[in-house]
Amino acid sequence: MAKILLAAAALVLVLIMGFRKSATDSDWPEYYGDGARSHYSPLQQIHAGNLDKLEVAWTYASGGADTLHGRTQIQCNPIIINGVLYGVSAGIQAFAVEAATGKELWKTNLKDNGGTLSRGVTYWADGNDKRIFFGAGRWLYALNAVNGKLIDEFGENGRIDLKTGIERPGSDEYITANTPNTIFRNLIITSGRLAEGETALLGDVRAFDTRSGKLVWTFHTIPTPGEPGYETWSPGNPRERLGGANAWMGMAVDRSRGIVYVPTGSAAYDFYGGNRHGDNLYANCLLALDASTGKLLWHYQLVHHDIWDRDPPSPPNLLTITRNGKKVDVVTITTKQGHIFVFDRVTGKPVFPIDEKPFPQDGVAGEKVSPTQPIPALPVPFTRQAFNEQDLSPFVADKDSLIQVIRKARTGTPYIPLTEKLTIFYPGTDGGAQWGGAATDPEGVMYVPAKEIPVYTTLIPRADPNAKSAGGNSGKQLYTLYCAACHGADQKGNHDGSYPSLLQLGSRFKPAQAHEVLQKGRGMMPSFSHLSQAERDAIVDFLFEKESGNNVAVSQKLAIPYQHTGYNRWYDRNGYPISAPPWGTLTAVDLNTGQHRWQVPLGEYPELTKKGIPPTGTDNYGGPLVTAGGIVFIAASRDEKIRAFDKKTGKILWESALPAAGYATPSTYTVNGKQFVVIACGGGKLKTRSGDRYVAFALTEN
Repeated sequence: MAKILLAAAALVLVLIMGFRKSATDSDWPEYYGDGARSHYSPLQQIHAGNLDKLEVAWTYASGGADTLHGRTQIQCNPIIINGVLYGVSAGIQAFAVEAATGKELWKTNLKDNGGTLSRGVTYWADGNDKRIFFGAGRWLYALNAVNGKLIDEFGENGRIDLKTGIERPGSDEYITANTPNTIFRNLIITSGRLAEGETALLGDVRAFDTRSGKLVWTFHTIPTPGEPGYETWSPGNPRERLGGANAWMGMAVDRSRGIVYVPTGSAAYDFYGGNRHGDNLYANCLLALDASTGKLLWHYQLVHHDIWDRDPPSPPNLLTITRNGKKVDVVTITTKQGHIFVFDRVTGKPVFPIDEKPFPQDGVAGEKVSPTQPIPALPVPFTRQAFNEQDLSPFVADKDSLIQVIRKARTGTPYIPLTEKLTIFYPGTDGGAQWGGAATDPEGVMYVPAKEIPVYTTLIPRADPNAKSAGGNSGKQLYTLYCAACHGADQKGNHDGSYPSLLQLGSRFKPAQAHEVLQKGRGMMPSFSHLSQAERDAIVDFLFEKESGNNVAVSQKLAIPYQHTGYNRWYDRNGYPISAPPWGTLTAVDLNTGQHRWQVPLGEYPELTKKGIPPTGTDNYGGPLVTAGGIVFIAASRDEKIRAFDKKTGKILWESALPAAGYATPSTYTVNGKQFVVIACGGGKLKTRSGDRYVAFALTEN
């Protein structure tokens, strides 16, 4: 009887925890560690007292890196189950290696995997049926976890087309599940990354059967007539006119309660909402859905009528905090603006007060700006909230001229409607927090990386190409229409290389390669397959300086009368952000009180440090790992290092150079009693070199 009771108690504990299905604490079985997306491990073999013995244990060359042009990345947080590490290569192929040695067990050779980046894979098992789900291109593949082969009975020949069922009139074809999906029992719950223009697909959240690939349920993030939330959109069925509101950033799941927590992005087009007046539910929301049925349990809208691309950038975190002497299970979400929203996990009630604060209303013609936006009173923001001339770096180049530009710009608050006048976003359009997300520990402390670099842009009238369709449009006009917002009207891209220069493209690519990128997409760039062949031909001819003078009719009616002038991250002529440091930070926030425990710079520019300037932090991409050993591991910075911080104080305890920048999140696990920490080193962002290595660290045995 005693054994039966112990077994029952163990089963109850597993159900309560609900996050590490079919795995042990020695594994890292899910994206960001568990269903709670905690980035936390109870392992403590590696700790502050022995970090001096932490060295490279193995490396794995995953393949596919663009070492010539530096345009590939690896954003993968690998998972580790029963001694096997599963990840994604720089060439967007899934693989499995021995977690103790890095020896390759299998790697896919998928042909139809273009137009995507990947942050990892998802594991599901039922007895001997063990599967890896891998989003690549517009496909969700099911692979045999043992040998990497496609599982034919899933979908059609081992894959499902994620585009099916979310098309609307005039939409393009671009979708990719670049963030690992979420498992609940025998369901795989997914949304995906979409294009951000007016031709975007619908951003519905869907659950598919893990065995067959059949659709089980759908939640409409843009409601149909008669559904709750429909009244928050301007008249006329919004699902026929609009796309987006997609959960590209990933989800968290409370398996014991059967709730999946889904953040949603902006409705498209991101920077103008004159065709979608109203608050626009369920865009920019945190949704709590019944994981079995997709039924809405509660929601909270983080941004009303978003016209700033201020979608939440990462999955929620689930944890337990103490408030007024009581334990509270909460769900939290970080934002690009540097805020943390904290809600009761069951009721959706805010744990800390949230104030609806007024912001400027003077948008462009046709725009109706929301009069207020929700701002948490606590926790304390983890970034500064405004940028003005007094916030310039003390060693910025061309300071006097920059002051004159700033004085004429619209700046100083987080929600300023875009107009033709230069507007400054601070924090920038990609954070604040970014897709790397935050780590949380059982003490109720969050560790969140962020960046504080201003971005500027304007919203300008777009010439109506449809009015000229009788005479047609040149390649240059089509480039301006479809490409200039990211790559610049001058084709120079932006300063940090996130959107590369297209000048002298012929020295780096062949026309056939450019056609392939336009057709399939690549990395951050979506597919433009919805354009006609003649339009794509004209754009490529223009880029390769072969303008033929032929006029091309625009294939689709474009309803948005404005376009923004680019995601212009603001650097001075020496290549440093114009704002005062720190430019990148790591902050420990006590979610029990809402107060900071510490904040430190994340990363450095070595040449500035040599001049006696304290570490400034750098732009960063990727998340942290926190362990019971009292350590926060994080790479993410552009200086190509991984660091270990004391989780109590923020002091750097250890650091190591990487073969390329680790724009990813580390994982930790044990094999045969030995703890490893592994990081993907793909580089390729922020004008850093690309790589293909996974590097695992462990303690030396002597």
